[in-house]
Parts: sequence; structure tokens; C-alpha cells
Amino acid sequence: EVQLVESGGGLVQAGGSLRLSCAASGVNFDDYAIGWFRQAPGKEREGLVCINSRAGITYYSDSVKGRFTISSDNAKNTVYLQMNDLKPEDTAVYYCAAPLGVPQCYRGTRIYDYWGQGTQVTVSS
Repeated sequence: EVQLVESGGGLVQAGGSLRLSCAASGVNFDDYAIGWFRQAPGKEREGLVCINSRAGITYYSDSVKGRFTISSDNAKNTVYLQMNDLKPEDTAVYYCAAPLGVPQCYRGTRIYDYWGQGTQVTVSS
């Protein structure tokens, strides 16, 4: 059974950094896809970036490209989201997600079958 657990969120001032972790048990890290999403209050869940062992990294959000970096540590079954130069508009609950079946990255949320519980990121101005 796949379980995803996010951690690393918190309160940070604008311009600061955080590193989120997604511990993924039950995922085959020889062939996988894991994406990071976020949801701000009153807004839809937004796809940010995804890492795929077959196809590499795909960014879905221009607002985070150049500031957020996704990486993985296969030995630890963990995917990270390094977030630099954080802005108040980055405030949201951040989720990692994985699809069932063929591991591919997708912008939309519907294809992902497994989700973590989310971790809150709050950026103060």
C-alpha cells in the first residue's frame, strides 16, 4: 500500500526558504512519478512540479520555476521540494501525490490516486 507523508512546512518570512519532504512508502523508486501541489484558501489545488524516473522533471507553474526545486533520494524513498525566495502568495497547504499504474507526471489532480495529508506553509510579509 502506498503512503505519502509530507513534512517540513512552517512559518517563514518573505525571502526565506523551506525544504519540504515527501516520504513515500510502497512506491517503487526504480519506476515512479511524484508531484507536488498546493492549495491556498478559497483556491483550487494547483500542480507545481513533478519528478518522473522515466522522463525527469516537469514544472507546471511558472510562478515557482526558478525558485522551487524538486529532487529525490531513492535510498530514502523521499522526494523533496526546496523552496527559496518565498513570497506571501506561496502561502498554502502543500501536498505530494503519486499516480496508480503507469508512473507519469500530470498537471491535473484527477490522475493522482495517492495523496499525503499536506503540510502548511505560511509566508509572512
